[in-house]
Amino acid sequence: MALLEYLVILPIGTYLIFNSLYLFVSAAAGWFGGKDDASTTRLPVRTRRIAVLVPAYKEDKVILDSVQANLQQTYPGDSYDIYVIADSFRPETLQQLSHFRVNVLVVSFEQSTVQKSLTKALELLPQGVYDIVLVSDADNHMAPDFLHRVNLAFDSGWRAVQGHRVAKNTNTSVAVFDAMNEEVNNHLFRKGQRALGFSASLIGSGMAFEPETMKRAMGQIRSVGGYDKELEMLLLTEGIRIAYLNDALIYDEKVQNLEVFEHQRARWIAAQIHFVKLYFGTGIRQLLRGNLHAFNGLVKGFLIPRILYLALLSFGTFLGLVLGLQPVFQFFGLLLAMLIFTLLTSTPGYLWRKISIRDLLTLPVLIFRMIRSLLKVKTASKKFMHTPHGETVVKEN
Repeated sequence: MALLEYLVILPIGTYLIFNSLYLFVSAAAGWFGGKDDASTTRLPVRTRRIAVLVPAYKEDKVILDSVQANLQQTYPGDSYDIYVIADSFRPETLQQLSHFRVNVLVVSFEQSTVQKSLTKALELLPQGVYDIVLVSDADNHMAPDFLHRVNLAFDSGWRAVQGHRVAKNTNTSVAVFDAMNEEVNNHLFRKGQRALGFSASLIGSGMAFEPETMKRAMGQIRSVGGYDKELEMLLLTEGIRIAYLNDALIYDEKVQNLEVFEHQRARWIAAQIHFVKLYFGTGIRQLLRGNLHAFNGLVKGFLIPRILYLALLSFGTFLGLVLGLQPVFQFFGLLLAMLIFTLLTSTPGYLWRKISIRDLLTLPVLIFRMIRSLLKVKTASKKFMHTPHGETVVKEN
C-alpha cells in the first residue's frame, strides 16, 4: 500500500478504534458502580429552598399534566416553587395555569431558545431566596422523592447534580428505541463516567445547581441548541464537578414518530458540531492546566453518534465481506461486535422485553432517518427546531 494511503487510512482507523474503546470502557465501568445517591433514610442536614424552572415553548398539550404531577413531591411544599417559563402559550392555557400553585413567567423572544428562557427566569427570580435551581422540561414528571434526593446530594457537598432521566412512554417503536438510547446514555455518560472518576454528563433536564453558579454560566452561553453541553463545560472549567443521582428519577416523554426523531437528531448533531468548534481551544488549554474533567468534556464531543456509528461499521463490515477484503472485514467486524456488545449490556432488561418484531423492522428506517438528518444540520445550527410533545399516537404493539 502506498504511503499516501497509509496517511489517510491510519488516522481514520485510529479514530474509529478510539470511538469503540471509549464507549466500551465507559460501559464496563458503569457495570461496577458510578452513582452518587445518598441514603434516603438519612435525615437531611437542612431543607433547602428549591426553584424548579420549566422552560416551555408552545407546550400547551403537556404543561398542565406535568404541573399536576410535579406538585406531588414529598418535599415540603413551602420549600419549593415551580416556575413555568411560558413562551408562546395560548391565553386559555395561561388561564388554567393560574389555578395551580405555580408561578408563570411569560416570555417572548424573536428567536426562542431554552437558554434564553432559563437566563430570563434566573434574572427574574428573587435574589437570595433559593438555595438550589432545578431544570425540568415541560413534559417531565419528577418522581415524588426527586427533590428530596437532590437536597440530600447538596448535603453531601455537591454543587451540581444530574438526575436519572427515564422514559415516560414506550408506546411506539420509535419511542422504544429512544428510551433505549436514553438509558444507554445514562449508563455510559453518567454511571460509567462517574465510575471512572469523571463528572457526569448533563442532559438538559433533571439537573440542579447552585443559583449563582448557574446564572453565571448561563449568561455565557450563546448556542441555538445544546446549551447543556456548554453549561457542562463552563462548570468543569470552574472546577465544579457534576454528580449522578441514579435513584432520582425524572420521567421524560420520548419521541413517538420518525419525522420528529429526524428533526431532533439534526438539532443534536448541529449542537455537537458547534460545541466542538467553540470549545476545542478551551479543552486543550484545560488539559495543559491538568483539568482532565474539562478535557474529557471536549473528548465526548468527538464521539460519532451511535446510530451513525452502527451504520458505518455495518457498512464497512459488509463491504469487506462482499469485496473479499479480509483485513477490512476483520477490522470493521471487530469494532462492530464491540459496539453491539456495549449497547446490549448498557440497556436495561426491562426495555429489551418491550422489543417486538415490528420494532426490529423499524430500526433500519431509524438508521436511514438518522443519516438523512445530516442534511438538516446546517438549518438546525441557525434556527431553533422545537421538539413537540403530547403527540397523539396509537400504540403499535
